[in-house]
Amino acid sequence: MRPEILNPLFGETPSLKGVGKALTKPLEKLRLTRIKDLLYHQPSYWMHRKRVAKLDEIDVGETIIVEVTPVDYRTGGPRSPLRVQATDKEGNYISLTFFGRNPGWPKKLLPLGEAKVISGKLERYGDELQMVHPDQVLEPEQIDDIALVEPIYPLADGLGNIRMRQLIGQALVLAPTLPEWVEASQLATKDWKSWKDSILALHGANSEGSSDRLAYDEVFANQLAFMLVRASNRSKKGIPIQGDGRLRDQLKLPFELTGAQKRCISEIEGDLAQSAPMLRLLQGDVGSGKTLVALMALLSAVEAGYQGAFLAPTEILARQHFEGLQKLLVGLPVNLAILTGRDKGKVREATLMGLMDGSINILIGTHAIFQEQVRYKNLAVTVIDEQHKFGVSQRLMLTQKAENTPHLLAMTATPIPRTLTLSQYGEMDVSRIDELPPGRQAIDTSVISDGRLLDVVEGLARHISSGGQAYWVCPLIEESEKSDLAAAEDRAASLKARFGDQVGLVHGRMKGPEKDQVMGRFQRNEIKILVATTVIEVGVDVPNASLMIIEAADRFGLAQLHQL
Repeated sequence: MRPEILNPLFGETPSLKGVGKALTKPLEKLRLTRIKDLLYHQPSYWMHRKRVAKLDEIDVGETIIVEVTPVDYRTGGPRSPLRVQATDKEGNYISLTFFGRNPGWPKKLLPLGEAKVISGKLERYGDELQMVHPDQVLEPEQIDDIALVEPIYPLADGLGNIRMRQLIGQALVLAPTLPEWVEASQLATKDWKSWKDSILALHGANSEGSSDRLAYDEVFANQLAFMLVRASNRSKKGIPIQGDGRLRDQLKLPFELTGAQKRCISEIEGDLAQSAPMLRLLQGDVGSGKTLVALMALLSAVEAGYQGAFLAPTEILARQHFEGLQKLLVGLPVNLAILTGRDKGKVREATLMGLMDGSINILIGTHAIFQEQVRYKNLAVTVIDEQHKFGVSQRLMLTQKAENTPHLLAMTATPIPRTLTLSQYGEMDVSRIDELPPGRQAIDTSVISDGRLLDVVEGLARHISSGGQAYWVCPLIEESEKSDLAAAEDRAASLKARFGDQVGLVHGRMKGPEKDQVMGRFQRNEIKILVATTVIEVGVDVPNASLMIIEAADRFGLAQLHQL
Protein backbone atom coordinates (compact mmCIF):
# COMPACT_ATOMS: atom_id res chain seq x y z
CA MET A 1 0.00 0.00 0.00
CA ARG A 2 1.46 3.36 -1.03
CA PRO A 3 1.74 5.91 1.82
CA GLU A 4 -0.84 8.66 1.37
CA ILE A 5 1.82 11.38 1.44
CA LEU A 6 3.19 10.04 -1.87
CA ASN A 7 -0.11 10.22 -3.76
CA PRO A 8 0.56 13.71 -5.23
CA LEU A 9 3.74 12.37 -6.83
CA PHE A 10 1.79 9.67 -8.67
CA GLY A 11 -0.83 11.99 -10.11
CA GLU A 12 -0.97 11.77 -13.91
CA THR A 13 0.39 14.65 -15.98
CA PRO A 14 -2.94 15.20 -17.85
CA SER A 15 -4.29 16.43 -14.48
CA LEU A 16 -2.05 19.51 -14.75
CA LYS A 17 -3.47 22.78 -16.02
CA GLY A 18 -3.24 23.14 -19.79
CA VAL A 19 -2.35 19.50 -20.54
CA GLY A 20 -4.73 18.17 -23.18
CA LYS A 21 -4.40 15.58 -25.93
CA ALA A 22 -1.89 17.72 -27.85
CA LEU A 23 0.59 17.73 -24.94
CA THR A 24 -0.10 14.23 -23.66
CA LYS A 25 1.60 12.59 -26.66
CA PRO A 26 4.99 14.37 -26.38
CA LEU A 27 4.92 13.89 -22.60
CA GLU A 28 4.39 10.16 -23.07
CA LYS A 29 7.21 10.09 -25.60
CA LEU A 30 9.50 11.55 -22.93
CA ARG A 31 8.02 9.05 -20.40
CA LEU A 32 6.66 11.94 -18.33
CA THR A 33 3.35 10.37 -17.41
CA ARG A 34 3.25 11.25 -13.71
CA ILE A 35 4.10 14.25 -11.53
CA LYS A 36 7.18 12.50 -10.16
CA ASP A 37 8.54 12.10 -13.71
CA LEU A 38 8.41 15.87 -14.24
CA LEU A 39 10.18 16.50 -10.94
CA TYR A 40 13.08 14.29 -12.02
CA HIS A 41 13.22 15.69 -15.58
CA GLN A 42 16.63 17.28 -15.21
CA PRO A 43 17.76 20.21 -17.40
CA SER A 44 20.20 19.19 -20.13
CA TYR A 45 22.15 22.38 -19.56
CA TRP A 46 21.76 26.00 -18.48
CA MET A 47 21.65 28.74 -21.09
CA HIS A 48 23.50 31.91 -20.07
CA ARG A 49 22.55 35.00 -22.04
CA LYS A 50 24.21 38.39 -22.20
CA ARG A 51 22.12 41.52 -22.80
CA VAL A 52 23.88 43.95 -25.15
CA ALA A 53 22.97 47.38 -26.55
CA LYS A 54 24.74 46.81 -29.87
CA LEU A 55 26.33 44.07 -31.97
CA ASP A 56 30.03 43.69 -31.33
CA GLU A 57 32.76 41.30 -32.50
CA ILE A 58 33.81 40.62 -28.92
CA ASP A 59 30.51 38.77 -28.32
CA VAL A 60 31.01 36.19 -31.10
CA GLY A 61 30.44 32.75 -29.60
CA GLU A 62 28.15 34.04 -26.82
CA THR A 63 24.37 33.89 -26.54
CA ILE A 64 23.17 37.50 -26.59
CA ILE A 65 19.95 39.49 -26.26
CA VAL A 66 19.79 42.50 -28.57
CA GLU A 67 17.19 44.74 -30.23
CA VAL A 68 17.30 44.73 -34.05
CA THR A 69 15.17 45.91 -36.96
CA PRO A 70 14.76 43.65 -40.05
CA VAL A 71 15.58 45.52 -43.29
CA ASP A 72 15.72 42.85 -46.04
CA TYR A 73 15.02 39.19 -46.92
CA ARG A 74 17.58 37.23 -48.93
CA THR A 75 17.50 33.70 -50.33
CA GLY A 76 19.57 31.92 -52.96
CA GLY A 77 16.79 29.62 -54.19
CA PRO A 78 14.10 27.17 -53.04
CA ARG A 79 16.58 24.97 -51.16
CA SER A 80 18.70 27.76 -49.70
CA PRO A 81 18.18 29.19 -46.21
CA LEU A 82 16.30 32.44 -45.74
CA ARG A 83 18.53 35.20 -44.40
CA VAL A 84 16.83 38.11 -42.67
CA GLN A 85 19.15 41.13 -42.81
CA ALA A 86 18.73 43.30 -39.70
CA THR A 87 20.45 46.21 -37.97
CA ASP A 88 20.89 47.23 -34.35
CA LYS A 89 20.24 50.77 -33.07
CA GLU A 90 23.64 51.93 -34.35
CA GLY A 91 23.26 50.47 -37.83
CA ASN A 92 25.45 47.36 -37.36
CA TYR A 93 24.27 44.49 -39.57
CA ILE A 94 23.46 40.90 -38.67
CA SER A 95 22.14 38.03 -40.79
CA LEU A 96 19.40 36.00 -39.09
CA THR A 97 19.53 32.61 -40.85
CA PHE A 98 16.61 30.19 -41.06
CA PHE A 99 16.88 26.72 -42.61
CA GLY A 100 13.70 24.94 -43.64
CA ARG A 101 11.05 24.69 -46.29
CA ASN A 102 8.71 27.39 -44.98
CA PRO A 103 10.19 30.88 -45.50
CA GLY A 104 6.83 32.41 -44.58
CA TRP A 105 7.31 31.58 -40.89
CA PRO A 106 10.44 33.73 -40.27
CA LYS A 107 8.99 36.53 -42.43
CA LYS A 108 5.90 36.58 -40.23
CA LEU A 109 8.10 36.48 -37.15
CA LEU A 110 10.34 39.33 -38.34
CA PRO A 111 8.38 41.86 -40.46
CA LEU A 112 10.55 44.43 -42.22
CA GLY A 113 10.88 47.75 -40.39
CA GLU A 114 9.52 46.48 -37.04
CA ALA A 115 11.94 46.44 -34.09
CA LYS A 116 12.26 43.09 -32.32
CA VAL A 117 14.26 41.74 -29.40
CA ILE A 118 16.10 38.57 -30.36
CA SER A 119 18.17 36.03 -28.46
CA GLY A 120 20.63 33.52 -29.86
CA LYS A 121 24.25 32.58 -30.38
CA LEU A 122 26.25 35.25 -32.20
CA GLU A 123 28.48 33.74 -34.89
CA ARG A 124 30.65 34.88 -37.76
CA TYR A 125 29.78 33.77 -41.31
CA GLY A 126 32.34 35.03 -43.80
CA ASP A 127 32.57 38.80 -43.35
CA GLU A 128 29.25 39.19 -41.47
CA LEU A 129 27.78 38.53 -38.11
CA GLN A 130 25.16 35.78 -38.08
CA MET A 131 22.58 34.20 -35.77
CA VAL A 132 21.09 30.85 -36.85
CA HIS A 133 17.50 30.28 -35.67
CA PRO A 134 17.17 32.84 -32.83
CA ASP A 135 15.77 31.02 -29.81
CA GLN A 136 13.52 34.00 -28.94
CA VAL A 137 11.91 36.77 -30.98
CA LEU A 138 9.81 39.19 -28.90
CA GLU A 139 8.53 42.75 -28.84
CA PRO A 140 11.01 45.31 -27.39
CA GLU A 141 8.85 45.85 -24.28
CA GLN A 142 9.11 42.09 -23.55
CA ILE A 143 12.89 42.12 -23.18
CA ASP A 144 12.65 41.39 -19.43
CA ASP A 145 10.76 38.17 -20.24
CA ILE A 146 13.98 36.66 -21.60
CA ALA A 147 15.85 35.04 -18.72
CA LEU A 148 19.58 35.69 -18.44
CA VAL A 149 20.03 32.18 -16.97
CA GLU A 150 17.54 29.53 -18.05
CA PRO A 151 17.28 25.72 -17.71
CA ILE A 152 16.98 23.96 -21.06
CA TYR A 153 15.15 20.64 -20.84
CA PRO A 154 15.09 17.55 -23.09
CA LEU A 155 12.07 18.06 -25.36
CA ALA A 156 9.87 16.17 -27.79
CA ASP A 157 8.08 17.28 -30.93
CA GLY A 158 5.15 19.49 -29.94
CA LEU A 159 6.52 20.45 -26.53
CA GLY A 160 8.72 23.54 -26.22
CA ASN A 161 10.93 24.66 -23.37
CA ILE A 162 8.61 27.43 -22.11
CA ARG A 163 5.74 24.96 -21.78
CA MET A 164 8.02 22.42 -20.13
CA ARG A 165 9.11 24.99 -17.54
CA GLN A 166 5.47 25.80 -16.79
CA LEU A 167 4.58 22.14 -16.28
CA ILE A 168 7.57 21.51 -14.04
CA GLY A 169 6.62 24.64 -12.07
CA GLN A 170 3.17 23.14 -11.42
CA ALA A 171 4.76 19.84 -10.40
CA LEU A 172 7.10 21.59 -7.94
CA VAL A 173 4.10 23.14 -6.19
CA LEU A 174 2.66 19.64 -5.69
CA ALA A 175 5.89 18.15 -4.30
CA PRO A 176 5.27 17.09 -0.66
CA THR A 177 7.67 17.48 2.24
CA LEU A 178 8.77 13.90 2.95
CA PRO A 179 10.29 12.36 6.07
CA GLU A 180 14.07 12.05 5.73
CA TRP A 181 15.43 8.57 4.91
CA VAL A 182 19.13 9.45 4.67
CA GLU A 183 21.03 9.31 7.94
CA ALA A 184 21.75 12.68 9.54
CA SER A 185 25.50 11.99 9.58
CA GLN A 186 25.47 11.34 5.83
CA LEU A 187 23.55 14.57 5.19
CA ALA A 188 26.00 16.54 7.32
CA THR A 189 29.10 14.97 5.78
CA LYS A 190 27.94 15.62 2.21
CA ASP A 191 26.18 18.92 3.05
CA TRP A 192 23.05 17.65 1.31
CA LYS A 193 19.63 19.30 1.41
CA SER A 194 16.37 17.46 2.02
CA TRP A 195 14.72 15.60 -0.85
CA LYS A 196 12.26 18.42 -1.58
CA ASP A 197 14.91 21.14 -1.39
CA SER A 198 17.14 19.08 -3.69
CA ILE A 199 14.30 18.75 -6.22
CA LEU A 200 13.69 22.51 -6.07
CA ALA A 201 17.41 23.18 -6.47
CA LEU A 202 17.63 20.80 -9.44
CA HIS A 203 15.42 23.17 -11.43
CA GLY A 204 16.93 26.36 -10.00
CA ALA A 205 19.98 28.37 -10.98
CA ASN A 206 21.93 27.11 -7.94
CA SER A 207 21.66 23.33 -8.36
CA GLU A 208 25.10 22.42 -6.97
CA GLY A 209 24.95 19.30 -4.82
CA SER A 210 21.31 18.50 -5.56
CA SER A 211 22.17 15.99 -8.30
CA ASP A 212 24.49 14.08 -5.93
CA ARG A 213 21.77 13.74 -3.32
CA LEU A 214 19.15 12.63 -5.86
CA ALA A 215 21.61 10.23 -7.52
CA TYR A 216 22.26 8.66 -4.11
CA ASP A 217 18.50 8.27 -3.64
CA GLU A 218 18.21 6.60 -7.04
CA VAL A 219 20.95 4.06 -6.35
CA PHE A 220 19.50 3.42 -2.89
CA ALA A 221 16.02 2.87 -4.36
CA ASN A 222 17.46 0.57 -7.04
CA GLN A 223 19.14 -1.53 -4.39
CA LEU A 224 15.83 -1.88 -2.54
CA ALA A 225 14.09 -2.85 -5.79
CA PHE A 226 16.82 -5.38 -6.59
CA MET A 227 16.43 -6.88 -3.11
CA LEU A 228 12.80 -7.54 -4.04
CA VAL A 229 13.93 -9.09 -7.34
CA ARG A 230 16.40 -11.35 -5.52
CA ALA A 231 13.78 -12.34 -2.97
CA SER A 232 11.31 -13.06 -5.77
CA ASN A 233 13.86 -15.19 -7.65
CA ARG A 234 14.77 -17.18 -4.55
CA SER A 235 11.12 -17.99 -3.93
CA LYS A 236 10.59 -19.33 -7.45
CA LYS A 237 11.93 -22.36 -9.20
CA GLY A 238 13.74 -22.01 -12.50
CA ILE A 239 14.09 -24.40 -15.42
CA PRO A 240 17.41 -26.30 -15.66
CA ILE A 241 18.43 -26.28 -19.31
CA GLN A 242 21.06 -28.49 -20.90
CA GLY A 243 20.96 -28.37 -24.68
CA ASP A 244 22.49 -31.23 -26.66
CA GLY A 245 24.33 -28.92 -29.08
CA ARG A 246 22.61 -30.24 -32.22
CA LEU A 247 21.46 -26.76 -33.35
CA ARG A 248 24.55 -24.82 -32.27
CA ASP A 249 26.80 -27.31 -34.06
CA GLN A 250 24.92 -26.69 -37.32
CA LEU A 251 25.57 -22.93 -37.27
CA LYS A 252 27.82 -21.97 -40.17
CA LEU A 253 29.57 -18.88 -38.89
CA PRO A 254 31.65 -16.79 -41.32
CA PHE A 255 34.16 -16.10 -38.54
CA GLU A 256 35.87 -17.71 -35.57
CA LEU A 257 34.50 -16.98 -32.10
CA THR A 258 36.82 -14.90 -29.94
CA GLY A 259 38.16 -16.27 -26.67
CA ALA A 260 35.98 -13.81 -24.74
CA GLN A 261 32.85 -14.97 -26.56
CA LYS A 262 33.67 -18.63 -25.78
CA ARG A 263 34.24 -17.75 -22.12
CA CYS A 264 30.91 -15.87 -21.85
CA ILE A 265 29.03 -18.72 -23.57
CA SER A 266 30.50 -21.16 -21.06
CA GLU A 267 29.47 -18.94 -18.11
CA ILE A 268 25.93 -18.68 -19.45
CA GLU A 269 25.68 -22.43 -20.08
CA GLY A 270 26.67 -23.00 -16.46
CA ASP A 271 23.87 -20.71 -15.27
CA LEU A 272 21.27 -22.31 -17.55
CA ALA A 273 22.02 -25.75 -16.11
CA GLN A 274 21.03 -24.58 -12.60
CA SER A 275 17.52 -24.71 -11.14
CA ALA A 276 17.91 -21.13 -9.87
CA PRO A 277 16.93 -18.65 -12.63
CA MET A 278 19.89 -17.00 -14.35
CA LEU A 279 20.29 -13.24 -13.83
CA ARG A 280 23.34 -12.26 -15.89
CA LEU A 281 24.54 -9.02 -17.50
CA LEU A 282 26.52 -9.43 -20.74
CA GLN A 283 28.68 -6.37 -21.27
CA GLY A 284 30.67 -5.71 -24.43
CA ASP A 285 31.50 -2.92 -26.84
CA VAL A 286 29.55 -2.36 -30.04
CA GLY A 287 30.62 -5.04 -32.54
CA SER A 288 32.10 -7.39 -29.95
CA GLY A 289 29.59 -10.16 -30.74
CA LYS A 290 27.05 -9.99 -27.89
CA THR A 291 24.14 -10.98 -30.15
CA LEU A 292 25.82 -14.24 -31.17
CA VAL A 293 26.46 -15.11 -27.52
CA ALA A 294 22.77 -14.44 -26.81
CA LEU A 295 21.77 -16.62 -29.77
CA MET A 296 23.73 -19.53 -28.27
CA ALA A 297 21.69 -19.18 -25.06
CA LEU A 298 18.42 -19.10 -27.01
CA LEU A 299 19.41 -22.15 -29.06
CA SER A 300 20.22 -24.03 -25.85
CA ALA A 301 16.61 -23.47 -24.80
CA VAL A 302 15.26 -24.64 -28.17
CA GLU A 303 17.47 -27.76 -28.09
CA ALA A 304 15.94 -28.61 -24.71
CA GLY A 305 12.38 -28.16 -26.05
CA TYR A 306 11.71 -24.67 -24.73
CA GLN A 307 11.10 -21.19 -26.19
CA GLY A 308 13.21 -18.04 -26.10
CA ALA A 309 12.37 -14.32 -26.28
CA PHE A 310 14.61 -11.46 -27.41
CA LEU A 311 13.58 -7.93 -26.35
CA ALA A 312 14.97 -4.90 -28.23
CA PRO A 313 14.34 -1.24 -27.29
CA THR A 314 13.35 0.02 -30.76
CA GLU A 315 11.51 -1.36 -33.77
CA ILE A 316 14.47 -0.61 -36.05
CA LEU A 317 16.80 -2.67 -33.86
CA ALA A 318 14.25 -5.48 -33.43
CA ARG A 319 13.86 -5.86 -37.19
CA GLN A 320 17.63 -5.70 -37.69
CA HIS A 321 18.12 -8.50 -35.12
CA PHE A 322 15.36 -10.51 -36.82
CA GLU A 323 16.97 -10.22 -40.25
CA GLY A 324 20.47 -10.90 -38.91
CA LEU A 325 19.45 -14.00 -36.95
CA GLN A 326 17.39 -15.30 -39.88
CA LYS A 327 20.56 -15.36 -41.99
CA LEU A 328 22.49 -17.23 -39.29
CA LEU A 329 19.69 -19.77 -38.82
CA VAL A 330 19.21 -20.61 -42.52
CA GLY A 331 18.74 -24.37 -42.88
CA LEU A 332 18.17 -24.97 -39.18
CA PRO A 333 14.82 -26.30 -37.86
CA VAL A 334 14.24 -23.16 -35.81
CA ASN A 335 11.07 -21.07 -36.26
CA LEU A 336 11.94 -17.42 -35.68
CA ALA A 337 9.22 -14.73 -35.43
CA ILE A 338 8.99 -11.00 -34.77
CA LEU A 339 6.36 -8.98 -32.88
CA THR A 340 6.30 -5.18 -32.65
CA GLY A 341 3.62 -2.58 -32.09
CA ARG A 342 3.28 -2.26 -35.87
CA ASP A 343 2.18 -5.86 -36.38
CA LYS A 344 -1.62 -6.02 -36.61
CA GLY A 345 -4.47 -8.25 -37.78
CA LYS A 346 -3.88 -11.76 -39.11
CA VAL A 347 -0.09 -11.51 -38.93
CA ARG A 348 -0.24 -10.68 -35.24
CA GLU A 349 -2.86 -13.37 -34.56
CA ALA A 350 -0.73 -16.00 -36.28
CA THR A 351 2.28 -15.03 -34.17
CA LEU A 352 0.27 -15.17 -30.93
CA MET A 353 -1.07 -18.62 -31.85
CA GLY A 354 2.42 -19.85 -32.73
CA LEU A 355 3.69 -18.77 -29.31
CA MET A 356 0.84 -20.49 -27.50
CA ASP A 357 1.13 -23.81 -29.37
CA GLY A 358 4.95 -23.78 -29.25
CA SER A 359 5.50 -23.79 -33.02
CA ILE A 360 7.45 -20.51 -32.68
CA ASN A 361 10.78 -21.27 -31.03
CA ILE A 362 12.26 -17.76 -30.68
CA LEU A 363 10.38 -14.45 -30.61
CA ILE A 364 12.12 -11.15 -31.29
CA GLY A 365 10.36 -7.87 -30.61
CA THR A 366 9.86 -4.65 -28.72
CA HIS A 367 7.75 -3.99 -25.60
CA ALA A 368 4.92 -5.77 -27.44
CA ILE A 369 6.37 -9.18 -26.50
CA PHE A 370 5.39 -8.88 -22.83
CA GLN A 371 1.91 -7.43 -23.30
CA GLU A 372 -0.89 -9.22 -21.43
CA GLN A 373 -2.31 -11.01 -24.49
CA VAL A 374 1.09 -12.48 -25.43
CA ARG A 375 1.30 -15.98 -23.97
CA TYR A 376 4.07 -18.54 -24.43
CA LYS A 377 3.81 -22.31 -24.25
CA ASN A 378 7.09 -22.86 -22.41
CA LEU A 379 9.29 -19.74 -22.27
CA ALA A 380 12.63 -20.58 -20.63
CA VAL A 381 15.20 -17.96 -21.74
CA THR A 382 14.73 -14.22 -22.15
CA VAL A 383 17.30 -11.82 -23.60
CA ILE A 384 17.09 -8.04 -23.16
CA ASP A 385 19.21 -5.93 -25.51
CA GLU A 386 20.36 -2.49 -24.37
CA GLN A 387 18.99 -3.32 -20.95
CA HIS A 388 19.54 0.22 -19.60
CA LYS A 389 16.51 1.20 -21.71
CA PHE A 390 14.25 -0.93 -19.51
CA GLY A 391 13.28 -0.67 -15.86
CA VAL A 392 13.08 -3.32 -13.17
CA SER A 393 9.28 -3.54 -13.56
CA GLN A 394 9.56 -4.24 -17.31
CA ARG A 395 12.12 -6.97 -16.70
CA LEU A 396 9.80 -8.54 -14.13
CA MET A 397 6.88 -8.43 -16.60
CA LEU A 398 8.91 -10.42 -19.12
CA THR A 399 10.06 -13.00 -16.55
CA GLN A 400 6.44 -13.51 -15.45
CA LYS A 401 5.50 -14.89 -18.87
CA ALA A 402 6.28 -18.46 -17.80
CA GLU A 403 5.06 -20.89 -15.14
CA ASN A 404 8.61 -21.22 -13.87
CA THR A 405 10.79 -18.10 -13.80
CA PRO A 406 12.75 -17.99 -17.09
CA HIS A 407 16.48 -17.37 -17.23
CA LEU A 408 17.33 -13.72 -17.96
CA LEU A 409 20.31 -12.47 -19.96
CA ALA A 410 20.60 -8.66 -20.19
CA MET A 411 23.04 -7.02 -22.62
CA THR A 412 24.63 -3.58 -22.73
CA ALA A 413 27.26 -1.89 -24.88
CA THR A 414 27.70 0.99 -22.43
CA PRO A 415 31.06 0.67 -20.65
CA ILE A 416 30.46 0.56 -16.90
CA PRO A 417 33.22 0.64 -14.25
CA ARG A 418 33.18 -2.45 -12.06
CA THR A 419 32.28 -0.50 -8.90
CA LEU A 420 29.31 1.15 -10.62
CA THR A 421 28.23 -2.21 -12.04
CA LEU A 422 27.98 -3.57 -8.50
CA SER A 423 25.89 -0.56 -7.42
CA GLN A 424 23.56 -0.53 -10.41
CA TYR A 425 23.28 -4.27 -11.10
CA GLY A 426 24.19 -5.76 -7.76
CA GLU A 427 21.77 -8.66 -8.13
CA MET A 428 23.26 -9.79 -11.46
CA ASP A 429 26.29 -11.84 -12.39
CA VAL A 430 28.40 -10.10 -15.03
CA SER A 431 30.08 -11.51 -18.14
CA ARG A 432 32.37 -9.25 -20.16
CA ILE A 433 33.38 -9.58 -23.80
CA ASP A 434 36.64 -7.72 -23.42
CA GLU A 435 38.12 -8.35 -26.87
CA LEU A 436 36.96 -7.40 -30.36
CA PRO A 437 37.09 -9.58 -33.47
CA PRO A 438 40.40 -9.20 -35.37
CA GLY A 439 40.63 -6.63 -38.15
CA ARG A 440 38.46 -3.97 -36.54
CA GLN A 441 39.30 -0.45 -37.76
CA ALA A 442 40.35 2.09 -35.13
CA ILE A 443 37.87 4.93 -34.65
CA ASP A 444 39.14 8.50 -34.96
CA THR A 445 37.15 11.14 -33.07
CA SER A 446 37.48 14.87 -33.68
CA VAL A 447 35.81 17.84 -32.01
CA ILE A 448 35.12 20.71 -34.41
CA SER A 449 33.66 24.11 -33.58
CA ASP A 450 30.18 24.77 -34.94
CA GLY A 451 31.66 27.92 -36.45
CA ARG A 452 33.43 25.64 -38.96
CA LEU A 453 30.22 24.09 -40.27
CA LEU A 454 31.15 24.85 -43.89
CA ASP A 455 34.45 22.99 -43.43
CA VAL A 456 32.55 20.00 -42.06
CA VAL A 457 30.21 19.99 -45.07
CA GLU A 458 33.20 20.12 -47.46
CA GLY A 459 34.81 17.21 -45.61
CA LEU A 460 31.53 15.33 -45.94
CA ALA A 461 31.53 16.02 -49.69
CA ARG A 462 35.02 14.52 -50.03
CA HIS A 463 33.93 11.43 -48.07
CA ILE A 464 30.86 10.92 -50.28
CA SER A 465 32.83 11.42 -53.50
CA SER A 466 35.25 8.67 -52.41
CA GLY A 467 32.36 6.18 -52.22
CA GLY A 468 31.56 6.36 -48.51
CA GLN A 469 28.30 7.00 -46.67
CA ALA A 470 27.69 9.07 -43.56
CA TYR A 471 25.32 9.76 -40.70
CA TRP A 472 24.48 13.29 -39.59
CA VAL A 473 22.91 13.09 -36.12
CA CYS A 474 20.80 15.92 -34.68
CA PRO A 475 19.35 16.01 -31.15
CA LEU A 476 15.95 17.53 -32.05
CA ILE A 477 13.26 16.99 -34.70
CA GLU A 478 12.27 20.59 -35.31
CA GLU A 479 12.82 23.98 -33.75
CA SER A 480 11.36 24.39 -30.28
CA GLU A 481 10.58 27.62 -28.53
CA LYS A 482 14.03 27.75 -26.94
CA SER A 483 16.25 25.79 -29.29
CA ASP A 484 19.27 27.43 -30.87
CA LEU A 485 19.92 24.28 -32.88
CA ALA A 486 19.22 23.62 -36.52
CA ALA A 487 16.67 20.80 -36.32
CA ALA A 488 16.91 17.50 -38.16
CA GLU A 489 14.39 18.54 -40.80
CA ASP A 490 16.14 21.86 -41.37
CA ARG A 491 19.58 20.22 -41.45
CA ALA A 492 18.32 17.71 -44.03
CA ALA A 493 16.93 20.60 -46.12
CA SER A 494 20.23 22.50 -45.99
CA LEU A 495 22.23 19.38 -46.94
CA LYS A 496 19.84 18.62 -49.80
CA ALA A 497 20.63 22.08 -51.16
CA ARG A 498 24.24 20.87 -51.44
CA PHE A 499 23.85 17.12 -52.15
CA GLY A 500 20.36 16.79 -53.66
CA ASP A 501 18.65 13.40 -53.50
CA GLN A 502 21.68 11.77 -51.86
CA VAL A 503 20.24 12.91 -48.48
CA GLY A 504 17.63 10.99 -46.46
CA LEU A 505 15.95 11.74 -43.14
CA VAL A 506 14.88 9.42 -40.29
CA HIS A 507 13.34 10.50 -36.98
CA GLY A 508 11.10 9.08 -34.28
CA ARG A 509 7.95 10.83 -35.50
CA MET A 510 7.95 8.90 -38.79
CA LYS A 511 5.74 5.84 -39.18
CA GLY A 512 7.43 2.43 -39.20
CA PRO A 513 7.11 1.59 -42.92
CA GLU A 514 8.30 5.07 -43.91
CA LYS A 515 11.29 4.74 -41.58
CA ASP A 516 12.12 1.27 -42.91
CA GLN A 517 11.97 2.53 -46.49
CA VAL A 518 14.54 5.25 -45.84
CA MET A 519 16.79 2.90 -43.84
CA GLY A 520 16.53 0.30 -46.62
CA ARG A 521 17.65 2.84 -49.22
CA PHE A 522 20.57 3.83 -46.98
CA GLN A 523 21.60 0.20 -46.47
CA ARG A 524 21.45 -0.35 -50.26
CA ASN A 525 23.70 2.71 -50.78
CA GLU A 526 20.95 4.56 -52.68
CA ILE A 527 21.22 7.34 -50.08
CA LYS A 528 24.68 8.62 -49.19
CA ILE A 529 23.85 10.81 -46.18
CA LEU A 530 21.33 9.88 -43.49
CA VAL A 531 20.22 12.77 -41.30
CA ALA A 532 18.75 11.29 -38.14
CA THR A 533 17.81 11.85 -34.53
CA THR A 534 18.90 9.36 -31.87
CA VAL A 535 16.40 6.85 -33.30
CA ILE A 536 19.53 5.30 -34.87
CA GLU A 537 21.30 5.15 -31.50
CA VAL A 538 21.11 1.42 -30.93
CA GLY A 539 22.78 -0.93 -33.34
CA VAL A 540 21.85 0.14 -36.88
CA ASP A 541 24.30 -1.71 -39.13
CA VAL A 542 25.47 -0.11 -42.39
CA PRO A 543 29.13 -1.11 -42.86
CA ASN A 544 29.76 1.38 -45.69
CA ALA A 545 28.73 4.31 -43.46
CA SER A 546 32.12 4.96 -41.91
CA LEU A 547 31.64 8.63 -41.01
CA MET A 548 29.32 10.08 -38.38
CA ILE A 549 28.79 13.78 -37.70
CA ILE A 550 27.11 14.47 -34.36
CA GLU A 551 25.76 18.00 -34.27
CA ALA A 552 25.67 19.71 -30.86
CA ALA A 553 27.39 16.71 -29.26
CA ASP A 554 27.28 18.46 -25.87
CA ARG A 555 23.50 17.92 -25.84
CA PHE A 556 23.92 14.12 -25.67
CA GLY A 557 24.73 11.98 -22.67
CA LEU A 558 27.93 9.93 -22.51
CA ALA A 559 26.04 6.66 -22.96
CA GLN A 560 24.32 8.04 -26.07
CA LEU A 561 27.61 9.25 -27.54
CA HIS A 562 29.21 5.88 -26.91
CA GLN A 563 26.29 4.09 -28.54
CA LEU A 564 26.42 6.38 -31.57
